[in-house]
Amino acid sequence: MSIDQKLRVAAIGTGSLGRHHARNLAEIAAEGRVEMLGVCDSDAATAASVAADNGCAAFTDWRELIGKVNMVSIATPTETHCEIACAFLSAGTHALVEKPIALTLDEADRMIAASAASGAKLMTGQLERFNPAMVALRPRVTNPLYFEIHRVSPFPNRSLDVDVVLDVMIHDLDAVQWLVGSDVAVADIRAVGIPVVSDKVDAANARIEFENGAVANITASRIGTEKIRKTRFYQTNSYAVLDYGTKFASLTSLDPEAAHPLLGISIDRLAIDDVEPLRAEITAFLESIEKDTQPPVTGEDGRRALALAVGVLEKIESHASRLSLK
Repeated sequence: MSIDQKLRVAAIGTGSLGRHHARNLAEIAAEGRVEMLGVCDSDAATAASVAADNGCAAFTDWRELIGKVNMVSIATPTETHCEIACAFLSAGTHALVEKPIALTLDEADRMIAASAASGAKLMTGQLERFNPAMVALRPRVTNPLYFEIHRVSPFPNRSLDVDVVLDVMIHDLDAVQWLVGSDVAVADIRAVGIPVVSDKVDAANARIEFENGAVANITASRIGTEKIRKTRFYQTNSYAVLDYGTKFASLTSLDPEAAHPLLGISIDRLAIDDVEPLRAEITAFLESIEKDTQPPVTGEDGRRALALAVGVLEKIESHASRLSLK
């Protein structure tokens, strides 16, 4: 593409999250930054409705878009990510793929390889990295030692193709690895999970210990009575609180020079730039394409989160045999 050409973009999958991808792409197109070519959904009525809302063409077969666009966002069922992403990446089309990156590690490897072979960029949609609270807190993170994380919501009014670990806990699995350090290996995983209202695991808890000694205790449930998306963690001389739902972040620290510990407590509520996380995520990917830089959440990052999720699921499976659930 020449420098004055706009990226041609499309949203593949327009369900509960995909329709927001379409809306954001259309809004960016309205600003003149990209050209919104269309949306695609296997359900013709859904595709037509979302296309009408965003002033673009409707497609029911994603293959029709190959060769017509420069960038796609893929928010289809997880089991389809690999086939769709590999087809576009192999054709040289940049792809933003919603979490989890794929259903298996082998599929993730195939997607990463397709990206490397063609040079098309692959980004994993780990939305919470772009939450304003996380954006504000991330520069203040030093050496996290212990995490307590709760992600609870009522049973979702949407189709569920994966269990709660791949559905929602993966947000926190990604965030913890990112904050501890992508080069720090996992030393041990312990986990329990149970199906409650579906045939998949609906509630789970995982305890993850890293080689550097950091520990994360993560609870995820999609059968709660309220919505909770909170992370608390301790690092040397400070305590961080992060609420993704309310977009709140604070850092409590001690002044080692204070005459008494209680006199040295300082609570810093961090300033938030309240940008829609999905808008920030898509914009960051577009910038990586325009500037030819590495996407902020790479395919390898997505694979790393998936690998940890797979490890958690294996421990859940092992524990389930003792509960006589299998």
